[in-house]
Amino acid sequence: MDYKKTTASPTTITRDVENFNIETGNSYESIVIISKRANQISVEMKEELTKKLEEFASYTDNLEEIFENREQIEISRFYEKLPKPSLISLQEFVEGKIYFRNPARTEE
Repeated sequence: MDYKKTTASPTTITRDVENFNIETGNSYESIVIISKRANQISVEMKEELTKKLEEFASYTDNLEEIFENREQIEISRFYEKLPKPSLISLQEFVEGKIYFRNPARTEE
């Protein structure tokens, strides 16, 4: 997923919990869906960041010389400035971009 193009706010916005009932009929179910998606986004972001930072990893035991790599710092700052995974998943839920299903309901 391209997190640069997300429309989620980088800061927390107060929302009415009653609006979460529209999709599922249950606010608790909606919050569980949002939290599970936030966990997925968090894992994706962590894997992506780890892959990018592995290029700069030093596997030597030489502690004499530690230097800062400007590219590494810029990558880290980019990920720090992104909206939190919970805010991204909440925005996706509000926009209807999350696919979810409840197996208990589909069996009925």
